[in-house]
Order: sequence, then C-alpha cells, then structure tokens
Amino acid sequence: MSLILSAALGAAVSCPVQASEELAKAKNCVMCHSVDKKILGPAFKDVAQKYAGQQGADAKLAEKVMKGGSGAWGTMAMPPNPQVSEAEAKQLVQWILNLK
Repeated sequence: MSLILSAALGAAVSCPVQASEELAKAKNCVMCHSVDKKILGPAFKDVAQKYAGQQGADAKLAEKVMKGGSGAWGTMAMPPNPQVSEAEAKQLVQWILNLK
C-alpha cells in the first residue's frame, strides 16, 4: 500500500514541472529560450536565478510573457505572446522560477 502511495505522490509532484515544460514547447517559448543555455533570450534557469526571492516577480514575468518586454536582458526585445493565456503565463513562470 505504501508503495502505491509513494508512486502517486511522486507523480503528483512531477506532473506540474513536466506539464509546464510541455506547455513551454506548445507555446513556442523554446524557439528563443532553453532551460539551461541562452538562445535568443536568456536561459530559463538564468531567469530563475535573476528573479530568485524578488517579491512580485511572478506577476511581473507573467505580464512579460503575455505582452513582451525589453531591456532586462539587453537590446533584444521579447515579442508579445497573445496565444498564451494569463493562466498559462502564470504556470510557465512558476515552473521557470522553480528551476535550479
């Protein structure tokens, strides 16, 4: 019985991360970003490190995901992503900010 419970808890903990990585692929975030290296935009892990512990970073970044932005990582602007809903942007940002 405890083996089944452990497996279920493990799946519950790992699903959001996997779902967010899949969401990043589905929403074409990986065209400009990767988890651990800069492409056109910063690596997701670099974003997590830069905004670690900053209050309100999640809301600020979710807004940037949807509306785009510039200046935080150099001169390359991030275009708006109208295909990303607010809920999806929040999910993506939570996943990114939890990367180590």
